[in-house]
Amino acid sequence: MDHYLIIARSVTYAQRMQRTLARAGVRCQIFRAPRDLTELGCAYAVRVAVSDLTDALTALHRESLDPVQIFLYQRGLYREVGR
Repeated sequence: MDHYLIIARSVTYAQRMQRTLARAGVRCQIFRAPRDLTELGCAYAVRVAVSDLTDALTALHRESLDPVQIFLYQRGLYREVGR
């Protein structure tokens, strides 16, 4: 299933992102970011559906929780699409 990973700098940021997205009605899941995606040792990722990315980024920006990186998961591969 295609999805986006929004990379957060720490578990605390990821938890804040999760709460913000929940308030905005965006379903998400947090987990440790795959090691091959980021050089940050303690980075966490917030997974959102492809259809929810715009709403998610809007809600996060409103709370000054801008992501470190954003990756699209498609056809079994991750591709960086923005910051």
